[in-house]
Amino acid sequence: MYINCHTYFSFRYGTLSPQQLVESAAARGAEVLALTDLNNTSAVFPFVAACREKGIKPVVGIEFRSEDKRRFAGGSRGVLFYIGLARDTTGFRQLNEFLSQHLCGQEPLPARAPELDHCLFVYPLGALAPELLRDNEYLGVRPAEARNLRRRPEHAAMSRLLIWHPVTFLDKVGFNTHRLLRAIDHNTILSKLPVSAQADPGEVLLETDALLEPYRAFPQLIYNTMQVLERCVFDPDTATPKNRKTFTGNPADDRLLLEKLAMDGWRRRYGRGVEALKQVQHELTVIDKLGFSPYFLITWDIIRYARSRGFRHVGRGSGANSTVAYCMGITDVDPIELDLYFERFINPHRASPPDFDIDFSWDERDEVTDYIFKRYGRRHTALIATYSTFKGRSIIRELGKVFGLPKPEIDRLVRNPNDPALQDDITRMIFRYGERIADFPNHLSIHAGGVLIAEEPIYQYTATELPPKGFPITQFDMYVAEDIGLYKYDILSQRGLGHIKESVEVIRQNLGKSVDVDDVERFKRDPVLNERLRVGDTIGCFYIESPAMRQLLRKLECADYRTLVAASSIIRPGVAKSGMMREYIQRHHRPDAFAYLHPKMRELMEETHGVMVYQEDVIKVAHHFAGIDLADADILRRAMSGKYRSRDGFQKIRDTYFRNCAERGYPEQIASEVWRQMESFSGYSFSKAHSASFAVESYQSLFLKAYYPREFMVAVINNFGGFYSTEFYVNEARMAGASIHPPCVNRGAYRTSILGDQLFLGLQHIKDFERERALEIEAERMQHGPYDDLEDFVRRVPLSLEQLNLLVRIGAFRFTGRTKKQSLWDAAMLFGAAAGRAPDHKDELFCVPARHYALPDLTHTSVEDAYDELELLGFPLCDPFLLLDQPLPAKRKLASELAACEGRTVYVPGYLVCTKDVRASSGELMKFGTFMDAEGGNFDTVHFPPSLKRFPIVGRGVYGMTGKVSLDFGVPTLEVQHLERLTWIPDPRYSEAPAGRVPVVDAASAKAKRPGR
Repeated sequence: MYINCHTYFSFRYGTLSPQQLVESAAARGAEVLALTDLNNTSAVFPFVAACREKGIKPVVGIEFRSEDKRRFAGGSRGVLFYIGLARDTTGFRQLNEFLSQHLCGQEPLPARAPELDHCLFVYPLGALAPELLRDNEYLGVRPAEARNLRRRPEHAAMSRLLIWHPVTFLDKVGFNTHRLLRAIDHNTILSKLPVSAQADPGEVLLETDALLEPYRAFPQLIYNTMQVLERCVFDPDTATPKNRKTFTGNPADDRLLLEKLAMDGWRRRYGRGVEALKQVQHELTVIDKLGFSPYFLITWDIIRYARSRGFRHVGRGSGANSTVAYCMGITDVDPIELDLYFERFINPHRASPPDFDIDFSWDERDEVTDYIFKRYGRRHTALIATYSTFKGRSIIRELGKVFGLPKPEIDRLVRNPNDPALQDDITRMIFRYGERIADFPNHLSIHAGGVLIAEEPIYQYTATELPPKGFPITQFDMYVAEDIGLYKYDILSQRGLGHIKESVEVIRQNLGKSVDVDDVERFKRDPVLNERLRVGDTIGCFYIESPAMRQLLRKLECADYRTLVAASSIIRPGVAKSGMMREYIQRHHRPDAFAYLHPKMRELMEETHGVMVYQEDVIKVAHHFAGIDLADADILRRAMSGKYRSRDGFQKIRDTYFRNCAERGYPEQIASEVWRQMESFSGYSFSKAHSASFAVESYQSLFLKAYYPREFMVAVINNFGGFYSTEFYVNEARMAGASIHPPCVNRGAYRTSILGDQLFLGLQHIKDFERERALEIEAERMQHGPYDDLEDFVRRVPLSLEQLNLLVRIGAFRFTGRTKKQSLWDAAMLFGAAAGRAPDHKDELFCVPARHYALPDLTHTSVEDAYDELELLGFPLCDPFLLLDQPLPAKRKLASELAACEGRTVYVPGYLVCTKDVRASSGELMKFGTFMDAEGGNFDTVHFPPSLKRFPIVGRGVYGMTGKVSLDFGVPTLEVQHLERLTWIPDPRYSEAPAGRVPVVDAASAKAKRPGR
């Protein structure tokens, strides 16, 4: 009899998961249940699955409310208009399409429901006169309204009335949770939350007798409700695939087209190689048998479009295991060369289509996505949503605000939640209810790249919303999509491809050369590139630039493609955490000094020295070592990559594994150790094909860095998104011989640029400088020529005095020969009485020169420049060590000298590059650090908890560190025992520093001081 139940997908309103709602209803004897979340359908399919399990008849619908400003940022729930119930799957589609028009078109919901012939609508009592109701419309009577029903005019139209007892929570604690969610939604303290923003305290699940009690006097009303629920039959097919079924419109034509493309590619890639031909034919047979031809062809079509637009791509994921995909140009990894495991990608037991992850440059991906929507139709295409949930510190902050705590107290509670001084009734309530709402969905977000292309209109399964990105998204996540047979295409973006694309263009502009970055086979054999790999000289290069990765390359002495492929997967947390990364390094250097766990392990994993490095290794071990069938082995794979949610299913596979191992006579100790290694991969492991694809892109980046380092670093700076901040990429360019200049209105541009070996930072790097003004400066110069001086600039570019002063202070007018202080005076005089606005010259017939006044001598030092740069760019362009107020001690070590100091305690000064927080085995905080020495070389540090507590790292700057040098596979690390941040020369802009304390600092002296690493 419940026609209006909510789950926590009524964001910041409901308090129950779909499973909790159904289980609680079953415990109270419910036989039919209607789910109607607020302007949302996220819970529909999990709700249906739970109802089927409990033997309850599911009815689905939507509660339509006006002014729903939540969308992606939170907001009011608005006024309840009506609830819509789907009579069948067609009705569900009609409701979804109607709601989508509101959510995507930003049109207000009509106060009267539309005429949808497969839906039923229920209005609040009094919303419409009974005689105005259509045949599929009813009025709902709340329990409190039933007492006075005989005195209302609607009593005469009893056939149009239904029981309306909403369900939002289970008990008083649930009601309190609901109120807290409503206060969060309204951004108000709990005591000021209006009653109109809350559900009625009685919106709880009741036993059937208690539910019907208020309506006993109106048996017609009870009968009406039963009839309405009887008319609603929602039994969706969740077993068969829902993706677009053909590419050409005909399965036979799909098969022929796929075969033609594969065979053309075979001849192009392999030159009629027999082994490759057999593999291609085998794969085509499996692909056709499983009905996956459209998936390959649609992926090929997307890449074909991208190539027609000149876009680079990387095909990765398990899709790179397929020789057919390689022949079609979807991927550039040769599965035969790397002995990739095709059954990891597709096997006869696999029901879901294969995984293709297609990367495009971050600034081109949206155009590819737009093509997909236009090519396959917006009614059939949508991005996948994710659920942004309440988590960790954000819960404390949200509930702290709701309970009225001041911000400083909330900050202290976030930093140290166990502080006894902060424990009181309020904080205990915060933690109690924080646990209840942990992992509640807060709002919808967008999956990193998942796109659905369905055979039927997408509204058959979900309503859609329109985030700021401009592409409709589903209201469910990828797990629900897969549960009902909708499988995504991953159209992803990354900065690495942007680095490569822009590097090629910058090289062409600066050097007049056309560079081929696709000759990867030559790159793999290049001794220059392989030596760069071996010594970890890879800053700026895709995926191999982080401190941890550079350390790993050095420990492995990685000097070839295959080792790099392994390193790309070994670096993942699962392998490292299990201890197998260290084991792999040892075995890599001494392949004859270890014993395999079992002869079968040698047969399966000799290439990786018996260490499970890739997802394929785990599948091969599960299947060939333990006899688990490939379908279950694929479930293991999904669990490893974090794409499988059922712990029950995982436990069944575990039981099967140990049972099979026992039947095969394996010792329990060996079986347990093999399982431990497999289990440690959960959520983190890569497929070998994925690692190989990354390694190809790493080689392309490394080629550009090795042979065109200055141009490459310009591209890295302009595309952002690398592991390090801009400052350290600028330093890399300086180390490569570039002279670094601050932004310039005449020689620079909006983006960073290079002329010969002169690198000019872009105007986009100036903090608080308006993007529109920066673009206008460049456009005006390109159209009418360089600016003569500051006065000419002010006449041609309209901007405020405040914005002009930013340009002056960063040195953008140094071409005039005037100092910054002189130019600041000039700017003030030019603006004169314009009160900070640009003077208006538009009505001047002739340019009248501004007056110039004699100024006193205004001293200026390069240290002032450094502090201006720190303020406006975030870092100084000079050598940071030249800003120290005391010279460095003579007895100090450089990064290049540490390897020879194993076991010794040394003093090393270093400029902070980055840190990484980790938890020691004790649970205490420790850090790994990377610093730059006075010659530009990098070194790594470890700060164990006792040292970190006494000597914390407190932000940017030069630190003097004393510590013991340890070597791990020949790679030094400084175990810091003492640390202090060295003081810089006081800011002369705000202090009276003695003239003798201010050195001359310029790019030339900084460059001369750094001959190499």
